[in-house]
Amino acid sequence: MPEPPPTPPRLPSLPPAARTAPAFAEPVVRVRPRWIALLMLADLAVWMGFFTPIQVLLPNQIQAISPGDKESMLGIVTALGAAAAVVVNPLAGALSDRTTARFGRRHGWTLGGALLAGAALVLLAGQHTILGVALGWVAAQICLNTMLATLTAAVPDRVPVDQRGAVSGWVGIPQVLGVVLGVVLVTVIVTGTGTGYIALAVLVVLLPVPFVLFTADDRLQRADRPRFSLAGFWVSPRRHPDFAWAWITRFLVQLGNALGTLYLLYFLQDRVRVADPDTGLLVLILVYTVALMATTVVAGQRSDRTGRRRVFVIWSGIVMAGAALLLAFWPTWPVAVVAAAVLGAGYGVYMAVDAALITQVLPQATDRAKDLGVINIANSAPQVLGPALAAPIVVHLGGYSVLYVLTAVVTLLGSVFVLRIRSVP
Repeated sequence: MPEPPPTPPRLPSLPPAARTAPAFAEPVVRVRPRWIALLMLADLAVWMGFFTPIQVLLPNQIQAISPGDKESMLGIVTALGAAAAVVVNPLAGALSDRTTARFGRRHGWTLGGALLAGAALVLLAGQHTILGVALGWVAAQICLNTMLATLTAAVPDRVPVDQRGAVSGWVGIPQVLGVVLGVVLVTVIVTGTGTGYIALAVLVVLLPVPFVLFTADDRLQRADRPRFSLAGFWVSPRRHPDFAWAWITRFLVQLGNALGTLYLLYFLQDRVRVADPDTGLLVLILVYTVALMATTVVAGQRSDRTGRRRVFVIWSGIVMAGAALLLAFWPTWPVAVVAAAVLGAGYGVYMAVDAALITQVLPQATDRAKDLGVINIANSAPQVLGPALAAPIVVHLGGYSVLYVLTAVVTLLGSVFVLRIRSVP
């Protein structure tokens, strides 16, 4: 039987005064592969900057400084960085929404964030105290989140709704590819924590440059600039319930992700007893990445064709929860490899479709980057709460088995709550 026609998408509203401003217009021209490739390259810099320190550099650096309480110290450092991200991401988005530079609203913030993030990573390379590591990581998070806020807004700025699932799938690939390439960079290509930070800094600065130089960035006229107000950072759940539920679902799924990945290196080392945990982590990341790349674009395209988003999110959550339960009850190396594949397949579907869904529930087009920054709090806040929950569980309340059961429960709840979103099928 032929597929039913897709449901017409819900578009963010525009205030009457801004309906003629090109910067706020709803995009109708499909983006080309070159534009997608350059955005992927810029995103790759951000995700390498985020995840390479979290997965390898920070754990090794902190273990060298404070081996006796490495879990607690890593939790504190990552939580402080995530707390900075919670504040900076929506603020940077709001400022870019209101930027009237002649070369456009977003690109200046992207390039400036990249340059300063590179400097922060170089600063981290020379730290030999927990306080120094914490301050350096907070600085890096501030700069990387400035980049993330403006790059995330590129999709609703430039991509039509009926192409957003596929584009979100492609743009989501750097999120995991950044982990793979980052881990390879600091474990195979270069050796030593300090050298790893410096090599990473070079890539974080260089990779966004082609997107900044060779893609369009609409200029905002001063007469069309929205008024800045701190009250604007509060998006009323009563007035915008679908946006609120989208935030809650993203928060819960990312909390599950934070619980499940923060101590993965230590899990392989202390529970699975892998002889070379750094190499084992790299293998799991490679398996995860291949599985994700096999599903993310296909799921996004399928969602675009059918116009349906929620069913994909629900099934992806069920799959991811299943992966966490495998780690909880069978903590062996072969099961860990299978779990990595299952998790990658589920997260690939979730990442593409949920990202497209969120762009369809934004309250208004004048605040795209700010509102996506509020959504990104749901990505960052779990990095604060995750260590606070995970550290006592691992050390005192049942260990890794309990941690991964909790991961499964939280992830499943996040995917099921997507049913409360009414405006998107």
